[in-house]
This record gives sequence, structure tokens and C-alpha cells, in this order.
Amino acid sequence: MTTRRHLLQGALAASASLGLASYARATAPVQEGLGAVHRRRIPKTGELIPCIGLGTSRTLDVDPNGDIDALVEVMRLFLATGGSVIDSSPMYGQAEAVVGRLLERLDRSDVYFATKVWTDEGREAGIEQMETSARLMGAQRIDLMQIHNLVDYATHLRTIRAWKDEGKLRHIGATEMRNWTEVERILKEDDLDFIQIPYSMAERAVEKRILPAAMDNGVAVLVMRPFQRAGLFDVVEGKPLPEWAAEIDCTSWGQFFLKWVLSHPAVTCPIPATSKPHHLVDNMGAGVGRLPDEAMRARMLKVLED
Repeated sequence: MTTRRHLLQGALAASASLGLASYARATAPVQEGLGAVHRRRIPKTGELIPCIGLGTSRTLDVDPNGDIDALVEVMRLFLATGGSVIDSSPMYGQAEAVVGRLLERLDRSDVYFATKVWTDEGREAGIEQMETSARLMGAQRIDLMQIHNLVDYATHLRTIRAWKDEGKLRHIGATEMRNWTEVERILKEDDLDFIQIPYSMAERAVEKRILPAAMDNGVAVLVMRPFQRAGLFDVVEGKPLPEWAAEIDCTSWGQFFLKWVLSHPAVTCPIPATSKPHHLVDNMGAGVGRLPDEAMRARMLKVLED
């Protein structure tokens, strides 16, 4: 199976125009603060956040006291290229603790902390879990607390609304992967700040009703699985990146997939996860330069169908 590393080898060689020609060359411009990703507004507040975030599922579920030097470099590059939104969950094993450790190593705390409450054991268990998450991540205050997969949704929504009113957290959200009827309802009725959903060139179920409902109700959209868990790279195995991808400042398949997601007007921030510095640099490259219009989006989809 072709890995993303193999796909990147040819693409990165042609990406000098974005300063991402190779990992070695990429570290120099981002250290100088060049090429910061574009920012998008949270509809309810008008606050600007970077348009590419960092997911932590699987990739950061490691021993926080072990050898995490490569992950420190991932986090350093993420911050250096203008990244801020870091999304985690108690469901992700050691990921929250690793986030805290990485930020401690870099002496940074100026990030947008997003995590989740994920328990069906009631209000007090949810409170304990959220307090633990903040402690592990090193956050004085969580920026976005999400109800993970709508587990005990009504119970936790009451708690996080109260916490928002008290200034203990800043934004309220939820995540879900399949119950679109319920997601559409809460988008219309529950005054959320964020919804997190899967969306990619291969997973488009949310296009018909969920993304329009988010736009209509001023709800920001975090996108999980923008690569369909790397499945999209399998689809393009052996295919060269189209030359016309340069029209949207695209130099790799990873950027191709992310720019397609970013070009939907409802999308605020995809959160690809990675444990590899060169993948991180490539992902952040999707957040600069031009994005496809509707005609280009359709053209991009045909590449997967051919």
C-alpha cells in the first residue's frame, strides 16, 4: 500500500513556491513566522481562529513520559505556522496528557484548547472528567467543550452552559458521526457555538442538511477525518497530482484533500491528526494560498472517480 510518505516525496519536490519543498527547507521559513495559515471567524462571536487545527486521536495516545521528541517537533511546527486549535478527548487515551506535556516542553499555553466530555455516568462524573481534562492539557480554561458523540447530551449540555455563564469555558459544542437527524435538531434548537462532524471527499453525508443547517444557525464546523482515516490516499495510489492543482496553490495530495474541505463555506477548521513533522508541515500548507471554487471542487471530485 502506498503510504502518505511515498505520495509526499514527489509532491514536496515541486512545492518551492510555498516554501515547503522538503521538511528540512520547511522548518526554516516557519521558524521565521512565514506562511501562517489563514484564519476564519467563529460565527457566534466573530473571533478569528486558524483554519487548520490539530487532531490528537490515536496519534498522541502515547506515554507522555516517554520519547516524545518527534511530537514536540510536530507541536512546534504547528504553532510556528500559525496553528492554535488543538482538539482532544478523554476517549483518546493519553492524548490530553501528551498535549499538556508537549506544551510544557515548548513553554507555550497560548492555544485554543478544545476537548470533550464523554461519560454516561451523570452530571458529577462529567464535571470530574472535564476538570481532569483541563488539568491534563494544562489549560487554565477550556476554550471549547464538546459533548462527545452526544453521550448523555442533555445532562452535559446543562453543565457546560452553566460553566460558560460562569466563565469556566468559552464555547459549547458537540460531536457526532452518524445520527444526522439529531444533529440537525440540535443545530436548530440548542444555540451551539460548534459542531464537529466527519467530512471529506469520500464522506459527504453532511452536505445535504447538516452543513446548511450549521450555516443557517451560525454554528462553526470542526471537521474530523478529512482524509477518511487515510483512505483517500489509497484511492489516489499511483496517481500523480494533477498539474492544474497548482491553480489552487496545491502541491500534494494531502493539501488537495484539505483544500477541498476548506472550500465549503460552512467549514471553519479541519483537524487532521498526525505524529509526523513532515505531514504536519504539509497539512498546514493547505491553509495558505487559493481555494477551489465550485467548478474546481467538482473537477477535484472527478479525480477520485476516474
